Amino acid sequence: MSVPALSRALLQIDAAATAQQIEAAIRRAVRRMRRRGLVVALSGGIDSSVVAALAARAVGPRRVVGLLMPEADSSPESLRLGKAVATAFNIRTIVEDITTTLRAAGCYQRRDAAIRLAMPEYADRDRCKIVLPDVVADGGYPLYRLVVHTPAGEERRVRLPLDAYLGIVAATNFKQRVRKMIEYYYADLHRFAVAGTPNRLEHDQGFFVKQGDGAADLKPIAHLYKTQVYQLAEYLCVPGEIRRRTPTTDTYSLEQSQSEFYFGLSMEQADLCLYAKDQDLPIDAAADATGLTLSQVRRAYQLIDAKRQAAQYLHLPPILCHGPAAT
Repeated sequence: MSVPALSRALLQIDAAATAQQIEAAIRRAVRRMRRRGLVVALSGGIDSSVVAALAARAVGPRRVVGLLMPEADSSPESLRLGKAVATAFNIRTIVEDITTTLRAAGCYQRRDAAIRLAMPEYADRDRCKIVLPDVVADGGYPLYRLVVHTPAGEERRVRLPLDAYLGIVAATNFKQRVRKMIEYYYADLHRFAVAGTPNRLEHDQGFFVKQGDGAADLKPIAHLYKTQVYQLAEYLCVPGEIRRRTPTTDTYSLEQSQSEFYFGLSMEQADLCLYAKDQDLPIDAAADATGLTLSQVRRAYQLIDAKRQAAQYLHLPPILCHGPAAT
């Protein structure tokens, strides 16, 4: 029995037609909500850059506000590249440094206290991130590890116990929720709508914070695989520096890719595995296309299912506790 071919070609889109469809959908959504324009949080990454470009084309650059919201752990590159996107598409920008707000909320203090549950010697000047094992390299159960770099250049790694992991994530989630609060301030101020920036991979797999970056009035690219977002970026003339940049979380003080933080696979491998699973293609096809072994693809499928299950809570609207909705 022959195995259906699976390749990157299946994820190719007509970028011009796709852009036109999304732009028309944005205009319809803005009219339906009776808003005057759009607020887009600019991170210097590919997704927010594409959403900003589509927004500017859909409603005009004068009706788009690009928000740049750095904090103490942000990479300076994110701010620089976010400004470059705004310049490229003639979007008005506002810079809101959220460090003071996060300090007042105890974000950094709570995070550091959680880190010290796993690494008591962690010091204020150390830099850190949390990472997952690579699906390709590690066949064990995916447990998060804490990575710390000291000012002297020493690297320390330790497996995170559950209480430390939950504490770190709960504290760092302040960042996405504070940013969203500011986005809605400017949306209310200008009678604009908030445009979310998740792609299909992130939306499907729960790579967002509930009531943080997961909150939005419309999500223009949530139906597009990450590799398709890159195709749109090229068509829309998103600055080359951004198209060449490795997707990052820009959440921790150490540089961190989305792959090592959440997906455990490269962007291309994650897209192809998700596509193959959704299309019910044989595992052999996904293995051939991604370069993974059959056991690695099975493991990737298991992680996709596990993340989808966890994401159900993230996607749920508030549950009413009376009437038919409560049954």
